[in-house]
Parts: sequence; C-alpha cells; structure tokens
Amino acid sequence: MARAPLLQLSGISLTFGGNPVFDDLDLVVQAGDRMALVGRNGSGKSTLMKVMAALAEADQGSRVVPPGVTVGYMEQDPDLSGFETLGDYAAAALSDGEEWKVAAVAEGLRFNPETPVATASGGERRRAALARLMASEPELMLLDEPTNHLDIAAIEWLENELSTTRSAFVLISHDRAFLKRLTKGTLWIDRGQVRRRESGFDGFEDWRDTVWAEEDAARHKLDRKIKAEAKWAVEGISARRKRNMGRVRALDALKAERASQIRRQGTAAMEIEAAPTSGKRVIEATGISKDFGSGPVIKDFDLRVMRGDRIAFVGPNGAGKTTLLKMLTGELAPDTGTVVLGTGLEVAVFDQARAQLDPEATLWDSLTNDPQMAVSGASDQVMVRGVPKHVVGYLKDFLFDERQARAPVKSLSGGEKARLLLARLMARESNFLILDEPTNDLDVETLDLLQDILGDFPGTVLLVSHDRDFIDRVATATVVLEGGGRATVYAGGWSDMLVQRGGNPVALSVSKTGKTSAPSAAPVAAAAPKATPAKAGLSFTEKKRLEELPSVMERLEAEIGKLSELLATPDLFTREPVKAKRATDMLAERQSALAAAEEEWLMLEEKSAG
Repeated sequence: MARAPLLQLSGISLTFGGNPVFDDLDLVVQAGDRMALVGRNGSGKSTLMKVMAALAEADQGSRVVPPGVTVGYMEQDPDLSGFETLGDYAAAALSDGEEWKVAAVAEGLRFNPETPVATASGGERRRAALARLMASEPELMLLDEPTNHLDIAAIEWLENELSTTRSAFVLISHDRAFLKRLTKGTLWIDRGQVRRRESGFDGFEDWRDTVWAEEDAARHKLDRKIKAEAKWAVEGISARRKRNMGRVRALDALKAERASQIRRQGTAAMEIEAAPTSGKRVIEATGISKDFGSGPVIKDFDLRVMRGDRIAFVGPNGAGKTTLLKMLTGELAPDTGTVVLGTGLEVAVFDQARAQLDPEATLWDSLTNDPQMAVSGASDQVMVRGVPKHVVGYLKDFLFDERQARAPVKSLSGGEKARLLLARLMARESNFLILDEPTNDLDVETLDLLQDILGDFPGTVLLVSHDRDFIDRVATATVVLEGGGRATVYAGGWSDMLVQRGGNPVALSVSKTGKTSAPSAAPVAAAAPKATPAKAGLSFTEKKRLEELPSVMERLEAEIGKLSELLATPDLFTREPVKAKRATDMLAERQSALAAAEEEWLMLEEKSAG
C-alpha cells in the first residue's frame, strides 16, 4: 500500500495587495524527497514555504499533513523572546535528556549555545534557528536560505548532515554547489504555478530554458493564428456574417487566451560603467600584521593586486577576512608593514550587512537621498553614470514596479534588498569594487548576470564570499584565511585552490584565542556512518568523522580506479586532449585527498586510543 504524502497542498490561491502570488497551486512532498525550491526573487518562494509550514494562510485551498508527521521550518528572523540563551531556544522543542543534540549541532554550525540572546548577532540567531530544526529531526524540514551567515566549513558540515538525514527536505538557497550536491528533485515557481522535476538542481537551468523555448514557440504559433483569423474577420465576414459568428467567437477566445498568458519577468538591466582606468598597480601590501590583543589576526602578509585582478577572500567566520579587507583598502592601519594604494582609484562598496539601507526609508528616498546619485533641483531624478534618469525608470531596470517605489525598504525580501544595493552601486562609475557577500539571496538569473558583468569589468574586484560556485566562476585568485594570523594566496577559484592544497579544505573553525582546528580531507560526499562504539578522548565531530572516513577512503579509491582506467585508454590524449587533461587533474586531486584522509584516520585512531 502506498504511503500517504508527508504534505499536500491543493488548490492554493493567495493574493497580496491585489496581485495574485499563487493561483490554484498543487504541491505534494513525499517521504525521502530532497527538493530544491527555485524561482525568481519575488516569485513567492518564501511565502510558499510559510504556507507549507502553516505560518501563512492561503485565501483558498487546503493543506494536509497526516497525523503524527512533524514539519519543521527554519525561520529567517526567529523570535527568541523569553529565552535566556541561544541554547535554550534551540532545545525548547526537545524532550528531557535530548539537549546533547543541540550541543552536537552547535559544534558543527560553529556557535556557542551559552551565548545570551540579548547579545547574539543576527547570524548567531539564524544558526540557533537552524540548530533547533536539525536537533528536532522532523519528518519534513523546510529550509529557507540555511547557508546565509555560515562560513564554508559550516556549510560543508551542513551538507554532510543533510546528505545522511532520513528526513525529507525542501531547500531555498542561492548556493548552487549546495543545491547540486543535496537535491534529487526540483520545484520551480514560475508566475504563480509550481512545476516539479524528478531531478536535482544540476539540470535546472537547461530544463527552464527548454520550457521557456517551448512556451515561446507556442506563443508565436498562437500569435500567427490570431493574425490570420483577424485578417479573415476584416476581409470576409461581411458576406457570411450569420454563418461565421462561431469563428468570430473563436477568434475572441484566442485573443483572451493570449491576453491571459502572464509575461515572464525579465532580467535586471544591470551594468557597471568603468571609471577612467586606474594605475596598473592597485594595492601593494608588504609584511602587514594586525593584533587586537588576543593573538594575531593577520601576520606578515604580502599581497600585490594588479588592475583587473578579481581576488576572493575565504575562511571561517572570525578568521579576519573583514580586517584584512579594511587594511588593504586603507580603512584600517596595520600594526606592522605597509599598504600602498595605486592611483586613480574610484571605489564602490557592496555591504553584506545592508547597513547602507535605512529600513524605514522608501526605495525612492534610498536613491534620491544618496549624495552620489542626487540631482540638484530634481526630486524625481537620479544620476546614473553621469546621466539624469527618472527614479521609477531606474528602479524598473532592477525589476521593481512603480508601486514598490514608495514602499519602505523593510518590506523588501532579502533578494530585493540586494538588488536595491546593486542599483546604488551600479549608478556610479567605478574601477575598484569591494563586494561583501554579494550573492546572498539573489536568484539564479541575477547571479548569472552579475557573474557576466564582473567577468567583463575592466577594473579590480575584491570579493568576500562563501559561495564556492560563484568564486569558481569569478575569481582569478583566492586568499584563504585560517586564523592564527595565517593567510595564503592561491591562483584561481575555489576548486583550483583545493587542488593546490591537495584536496584539503580550509580550517574548520577559529577559537577565541585565534587558533584554528586542523584541516580535514577533501569535501567529498560522506556515506552513512557505520555503527561504531564511541571513542574516548574525541569530540563529537571527531567521533563522527572517524566513523565516516572508511567510507570516504573507499569512495576515493573507487574514483581513482575509474580515472586510472580512463587514462589508460589508447590515444586518449590525442583524440580528446581536454578530457584527458581534466581526468589527469581529477586523478591528482583524488590521490591527494586519499592521502590526507588516510593521515587523518591514523591521527584520529591514535587520539581515540589515548
């Protein structure tokens, strides 16, 4: 007998401000589903997830969850009132004696459960909300941008946990690498409807483009039919009026069908106007160090940034990325060493914290009150790359409609706030971009456009990001910070950096003393842990890692065997040199990762033995 779905939505319709968000929407989530929920910013992803979690009520339709099935939702802005510490909030839904689950998740997510709620940052509150969901282990998990405010090590920990969970889950995320690894199905919200595809996010963009191409072909065919019928109506109806009124009514029906088709939202009209070319050398940092009294944040670091470089800075939270960035741009003086900035620099900054936006101000005022965008004597104009433009017209370039122009910033979604910041940044000429987590909350189409813009930008870019896929697509060099003052420069993006490190990722965490945990083996998909007795002397994470490593090594050995077999193919290097080069690089990466995994396994075994 077939099992009942974990959750079923039927005939869901919902309207906000007179505009339909969903119309007669149906959705089913089964046990074992691992779904990516994707769609344009403003398409209703978060709203739909709240309907699924019973936190928002639809105007019409039904939500059915079988008795005994628990649905957990990770809140974007959790209400922690009434709780003294983050741990108290995270453990509130657990039974007595299960508090250890929060401690285990908190270790992976890198936050302290003893942190008082009153002093916790927004990122810590979100991690506590994620810990609460993970620890309660519901049958269905609903996760809305769970990787925001996580560093790469915590993201990889979360990937491993979700890859082995028995719970079904639905994910909203801008992180393509995260979605590609974890999802086995895709839910696509497009103009109020949800399409389902039984395949993970990896093939989503090809599927979307195919659907849109079929739509365009059908619409073109319908337009031609309407044109032909309209011509007949004008030229031939007079003599056959009585006999052909049915055909006229059919023409009216075709026109009504065409009018009912909802136009797809376009992409934002983003572009960066380069300021006059800067000097060839943008930054020359020599022997710079910084210590705030608890150990070095950066120690004896050298970096030369040339015009056109795109440098990504990665590392765990607290490793010193922001401090290093401030020193390199002259905002913060180093304790030792020198930083020399080049000539002719025109700087534009994208702020991760959205501190440049007043939540109470309207979108209109956010642009017109910006001193660098204001047009003297014209309250409805903004200066866009040296040319006055009507504020509503410029907002439309970034996919805001006229009604939103007078709405407060606080009413915007995370993705819409990111687009508003990009609108401000791209209104001015620049040749030096400072981008702090620019990808947070952006949809796939806007990410693609931003990537293309940065690829064509002739100036220089310094980029802080935890989005591995975006770093791979954009960066020409990657600086890894691991705490304790250590920072290393690698050529290329995230994947290139891993290969140069022998498959070892960045350090897992940074302690309050500035020291970091040792790097582990390459981030490969972990198999379900085998049941082994708990080892004395190991932390929870180390015990779990020791259980996982045999499966990791077995997987790596199998991949090495397949790659070696492929490279043994006669004439491979002459027939398919590109494929042969990729296979060679992958083989070297897997061999390095296997060696690191074996060394880590030996170290943990020795530690567990006392």
